[in-house]
Amino acid sequence: MDEVVPIRLHGADEKATVLLGEDLAAMLRPGDLVFLEGDLGAGKSTLARAIIRNLADDEGHEVPSPTFTIVQPYETRHPLLHVDLYRIAAPEEIDELGIGEALSSSIVLVEWAERADGALGEPSLTVAITGEGDARDFEISGQPEPMTRLARSLAARAFLDQAGWPAARRSHLTGDASARAYETVQLPGRPVRILMNAPRQPDGPPIRDGKPYSRIAYLAESVTPFVAIDRLLRAHGFCAPEIDAADLDDGFLLIEHLGSHGVLDADGQPIVERYQAAAEVLAAMHAESWPASAEAEPGIVHAIPPFDRPALHIETELLIDWYLPFARGRPADEAERAAFGEAWGSVFDLLDTGEKSLVLRDHHSPNLIWRGERTGTGRIGLIDFQDALIGPSAYDVASLAQDARVDLSPDLEANIVQSYVSARQAQGEFDAEAFRRDYAIMAAQRATKILGIFVRLKERDGKPGYIRHLPRLHGYLSRSLAHPALAPIAELYARLGVPVEAE
Repeated sequence: MDEVVPIRLHGADEKATVLLGEDLAAMLRPGDLVFLEGDLGAGKSTLARAIIRNLADDEGHEVPSPTFTIVQPYETRHPLLHVDLYRIAAPEEIDELGIGEALSSSIVLVEWAERADGALGEPSLTVAITGEGDARDFEISGQPEPMTRLARSLAARAFLDQAGWPAARRSHLTGDASARAYETVQLPGRPVRILMNAPRQPDGPPIRDGKPYSRIAYLAESVTPFVAIDRLLRAHGFCAPEIDAADLDDGFLLIEHLGSHGVLDADGQPIVERYQAAAEVLAAMHAESWPASAEAEPGIVHAIPPFDRPALHIETELLIDWYLPFARGRPADEAERAAFGEAWGSVFDLLDTGEKSLVLRDHHSPNLIWRGERTGTGRIGLIDFQDALIGPSAYDVASLAQDARVDLSPDLEANIVQSYVSARQAQGEFDAEAFRRDYAIMAAQRATKILGIFVRLKERDGKPGYIRHLPRLHGYLSRSLAHPALAPIAELYARLGVPVEAE
């Protein structure tokens, strides 16, 4: 294994120590064991306090020294233990502190770790602090994976510095089911901005025709598609965030913060007016004429992919590959796979005559920002569209009206769909019957895909929380399969034992 080169940093004052604490907080994960080394007064507690306050998202969070308690727990974004071993008499006392048991689910920061004489095991990171006066030097060493995470966090800090946001305060905002992460960045006297941290994703192994899944399903592998679609949406008058700075190669964007209000109330229930507004945004979008490509930066053009047959099929096959083995305890055989492809192929044939438009692909509650002080399409902020395609316009309506994370009753679904249809009819000639057929097809296709994705997130990625959404998806799928156009899929799913009734 190649030796991991230590990272050396210099800070001119205590503020630099606080900023390093924020950079460390951004990359630390449960299971990380961090040793803070340095003489008395070197700044170990200052660094630990900065990490804890950032993870608590509270600059004034009380962080007493654990010198006398030895172990001080915190319920922050990730559970954390702050440990000071200065007063232990012998390494044998370590076992009584419960640090090892906590490490599996917590971040552990340890001062004076040398007194443990190796009883804590190998640290994930070691931060050695030296210096005189207010200045400090930091040497950080550690295991390869956490050092890679740290290097990414420091690269984000360098991006902010170059973007004109030096010494900005970083705070975790959210992540999603992908590798993207988001933070708010703040400086006094400036509007809050969002830092998107989206490292370029590898293609993965080829699975069909020499292509990986991401290439077949047209999933963005860099931030370039986001920037291109963002600029295209804004040029057409839709509310996508302004981009202040971009590093397309390294995967960092500094973008406008569109707001903190969504389309759900404080109890997580849908607000009808806001869902209707989101449907009307789609109606306005689908009345536009969209090009086949968009420019991210001068000379860098993103070709907007088609939602073609290979993409449609490989998404539905997530049910075969992940959901079926999970739900019934055995994989599909070759005959079942062939019947699955044939049935969906016959249904997809019907889409050939349907309307095509820009498909954002995830037009649902987590990605919709309510801006009630605005008018028209400006009331709905759009933040997730890097996977946009040119395909059946009904797809995004289904994404909205069958929100995978929110219970939408049949009446509310019909209300949202009718809001869209009424807006389209007000624009001029509109084939509502053909739309409702395509809506049913794309709703069933999407529910089928997400059943597979949510099981994959549990089985492959260790994120079991998504399984709680499966009963809702069963109900949505049952509604869609009632449309006559989906008779081949309804018959197939009955044979496969796919549970489509709400539980």
